[in-house]
Amino acid sequence: MAEVATARRSRITPEREAELYAAVLDILREVGYDALTMDAVATRTRSSKATLYRQWGGKPQLVVVALRHQKRLHLAEVDTGSLRGDFHTILNREDDCQMEQNSALFRGLAMAVHTDPELLSAFRELLVDPELAELDLIIRRAVERGEVRADNPALGFVPHMLIGAFVARGLIDERPPTQAFLASYVDSVILPALGV
Repeated sequence: MAEVATARRSRITPEREAELYAAVLDILREVGYDALTMDAVATRTRSSKATLYRQWGGKPQLVVVALRHQKRLHLAEVDTGSLRGDFHTILNREDDCQMEQNSALFRGLAMAVHTDPELLSAFRELLVDPELAELDLIIRRAVERGEVRADNPALGFVPHMLIGAFVARGLIDERPPTQAFLASYVDSVILPALGV
């Protein structure tokens, strides 16, 4: 599906694509997933609805690809030579303002993901599964370097810990996640759990 989507989008310049994705995320922040329409995206971006459907297939795919596009650094590109360095580099890919905006976006999408099977499928295929595979690569390199034992029972919970910290910050502390909070969480919780 991702290869087909890439082939479909080949006629759109990277600048135009970035502009379109930014508009999708702006609309998503303004009205939420359920109220976001392809008509609204077409109007905001001065595109035809037919072009949007031809390029992305539908609203779920467009929203998820826009979310993926905003990530300036893909996890697979991170290799500082240490697990701590890798985690801190990942955390620094977004500043506190971006984290706050993304936290609000993901809160808004959380319910929609669980009630819209097509969105859930796109979310898993285009965002979650690729990021989990990239995170797994980072963890495997740490195991290969001898930083983490291959049989450490916490290895399978690293994604849960990272996502949990991001989500729980707002629920427990009523504050958005920040780089400082997440860096402290990595150093105090995740790395010790991994024996680093």
